[in-house]
Amino acid sequence: MAIEVQIPGPLRNYTGQQSKVQVEGGTVGEVLQNLKQAYPGIESQLYENDGSVRRFINLFVNGEDIRGQGGIDTSLKDGDKLGILPAMAGGSLGLSPEQVQRYHRHLIMPEVGSKGQRRLANATVLIVGAGGLGSPAAMYLAAAGVGKIGIADFDVVDVSNLQRQILHGVEDVGRPKTDSARDTLNRINPTVEVVAHNEPLTSANAREIISQYDVIVNGTDNFPTRYLVNDVSYWEGKPLVDGSIMRFDGQLTVYAPGFGCYRDLFPTPPPPGAVQSCAEAGVLGVLPGIIGSLQALETIKLILGVGEPMIGRMLIFDGLSFEFRELKLRKDPNCPVCGEHPTITEPVDYVEFCGLPQETALVG
Repeated sequence: MAIEVQIPGPLRNYTGQQSKVQVEGGTVGEVLQNLKQAYPGIESQLYENDGSVRRFINLFVNGEDIRGQGGIDTSLKDGDKLGILPAMAGGSLGLSPEQVQRYHRHLIMPEVGSKGQRRLANATVLIVGAGGLGSPAAMYLAAAGVGKIGIADFDVVDVSNLQRQILHGVEDVGRPKTDSARDTLNRINPTVEVVAHNEPLTSANAREIISQYDVIVNGTDNFPTRYLVNDVSYWEGKPLVDGSIMRFDGQLTVYAPGFGCYRDLFPTPPPPGAVQSCAEAGVLGVLPGIIGSLQALETIKLILGVGEPMIGRMLIFDGLSFEFRELKLRKDPNCPVCGEHPTITEPVDYVEFCGLPQETALVG
């Protein structure tokens, strides 16, 4: 029977750089024997001199550690996947056995591996707004193993939030969103540190809070906070994963230091009342799940340094027609924040600037 053997990066020199090979065998032991016959150089990496599997080689069948099954005598069936997870040369993976098991699907990916998983564990991400966009973004980042996630929101959970803000449940109504978010994320992954910033982001504290994190995820639902987060992220040199939604439509882009900012598109906020909010126009509950998940994806790509992040590009999603379009963004040399001659160099009191009362300047 054919078994897919997943070859980790350090061993691919012995398989012609193949990440997956098909090997026959009815047990793990048989597959390994046939593997070493097909690729002779790999034997010294898998076996000790006495013929036993090296103690620093971990084996997984369909993502499950064989030590909890039958060891190398674990039976296999056609189509099963055998993952090989070696320790890194000169030391261990730096991951506990529980982490190896939890993140196995990451560890067998050449784009992630143990090095990438440690990058995730050492990364810090700020989610601005524990609402529709922030919910899926935070949940997937916690599940992925991001070491520290900050949640900036000073609102409380309302019944009307439950249609789309999946961080919160009925039992959380009336609680601070940061508390509810922390509980949910800790249930998903108790190893992640969740920091609650249960206060409004203002010109007085935004730089202090944003400067603590590697990547900023913008899930705000109002212009005062959106402009404030954009400006401060640029000044602090932080990549900003920006998403927005309304009704059936969504937008996604990444603003990276040196590659422009939100003000390249919209130099100043619209007049009060000129653009409807989600509270006024509505939003389909599943839409923030789509855009927020994509924000999590872009954040992980930035942390790992892989792929092509949406820098200089904007994704437009039309849920009614199910169409994705991509726009090329242009850096504006006259931008008041990131242009050649900036005129805005310090945080502005955006609540007054946008003509909104203080109580409407919420995030999430």
